[in-house]
Amino acid sequence: MKISPVARKWLGLIAIALGVAIIVADTTIVNVIVPTIVEGMDATSVQAQWILESYAISFAALLLLTGRIADIVGARRVFLLGVVVFGLTSALAGLAPSSGILIVARFLQGAGAAMILPTSLSLLNATFTGKARGQAFAVWGSTIGAAAALGPVLGGWLSEHFSWRWAFGINVPLVLIIIAGVLLFLAPSPRTRGRIDIPGALLSVVGLGLLAFGLIEGRNYGWLITTEPMQILGFTWGGGPSPVLIALVVAAATLAGFVRRQAVLSRGDSTYALMDVRLFRISSFRNGNIATLIISLGEFGIIAVLPLWMQFTLGYSPLQSGLALVPVAIGSFFANGASFGMAAHVSPLNMLRIGLGLEAVGLAGLGLIAATDSSWWLVSVALLLYGVGVGFATAQVTNVVLQDIPESSAGQGAGVQSAFRQLGTALGIALLSTVFFTTLGSRLSTRLADAGLSGGQVDTLTSSVTDSAGAVIDSLAANPSTSFVADAARMAMTEGINLGGFIAAGFLVIGLLATAFIPNRPVPAEDGDPASAEGATL
Repeated sequence: MKISPVARKWLGLIAIALGVAIIVADTTIVNVIVPTIVEGMDATSVQAQWILESYAISFAALLLLTGRIADIVGARRVFLLGVVVFGLTSALAGLAPSSGILIVARFLQGAGAAMILPTSLSLLNATFTGKARGQAFAVWGSTIGAAAALGPVLGGWLSEHFSWRWAFGINVPLVLIIIAGVLLFLAPSPRTRGRIDIPGALLSVVGLGLLAFGLIEGRNYGWLITTEPMQILGFTWGGGPSPVLIALVVAAATLAGFVRRQAVLSRGDSTYALMDVRLFRISSFRNGNIATLIISLGEFGIIAVLPLWMQFTLGYSPLQSGLALVPVAIGSFFANGASFGMAAHVSPLNMLRIGLGLEAVGLAGLGLIAATDSSWWLVSVALLLYGVGVGFATAQVTNVVLQDIPESSAGQGAGVQSAFRQLGTALGIALLSTVFFTTLGSRLSTRLADAGLSGGQVDTLTSSVTDSAGAVIDSLAANPSTSFVADAARMAMTEGINLGGFIAAGFLVIGLLATAFIPNRPVPAEDGDPASAEGATL
């Protein structure tokens, strides 16, 4: 049966979306299964931390490099290589005999993800035009929102009914489907003449990797002074300035050197530059990336702490807390369907603004209604509204940022936009997690002191609750002599969600205001409209 060119595009989109889905799901799926991994492998708390965060660090570190490689060798090739790497390392993670091997597998998984994300954007940008591009990005964006919400559900279900190993193993058959779909339905990508700037690549990988490490680990090791020893490869950093502070200082210096080098190369042989800084002359790209960073601060940070509140305050099981996030996925899919009809009449920028407004209302609503006895349907309504906003905003912010980028620089543009998104998300998670745990600790400490406990008792109980991320609340509640501590901890944890919801909504409102500086392109009448003059020349 002969497949029409239009049908081939949309079938190729399914393969791209599935590739994005597995890398996003693996960002959140591990949060639920780590306790099972720790128990099954007898892993230390330090190893558990690296199992969680190694993936995100290598993911962020390699985005600029893989985006540039995609321009030179072709986006489809890099996407396929990323899928293969992700599949092989998922199998390694699922079969890992020790926590050390699992950590290595997670680092390598992040490398595969870094190949997939920016090239998925390049492929969409090159394959679709006009209103179909907006529709394709809507599918891509709703996939991210749904996968982020469904990851904990899938992880909880697999760990409860099978094994945590299947949370990684399930990727292998999906990878085979993705490879077949890409080879069958997506044409080979064009290539751009150029070379890889090796010194620039090293600067970007080191700078972005250390920046991601600092943003992710600040709460664990301290932002200025070491509060917890850091152990890695047999080395222990036990005191003095925090390793996070050193990492952030070195990251700032390294990235400053990277930008300076790229500016010099862009004025000379731009085919050698890893990041052509002249792209930032394009107002939609420059201002859109600034908006992306601000939006990412508020968009997914709350998802990192919401399951803790659901499990230890509302009493949900890990699977139930995952299911409670399903309204986010439902809302995201709803936005996907709605945006198809809107794409012919509403510009991507205006759909982005609609999405940001809905996200802000949903998160502010969550901040208002969160209580120690919140009903599931009230929480679901707030998360549904938030999910609809994610479905619009996540897709269209990328569409807006890349709309004027020349095809020859699509990989670079997608790599830069992905880096802004990942680092904004990491900073948002770090900020909202810090707000949550700081609020939990301070409010609990105040309540226990008001109850007449001594300073030593207050410090011991507060540390017990915060260090366990709330897991000790159930055991405190089971003991009549400490049940009042459990009640105080639940109230403090809820206040952390209240404040976090308002702060996240605030960042989204600021992001909405930042879109005023992005050019609002009219909706193309049909596919094939010429690119704007601004995007055609650098």
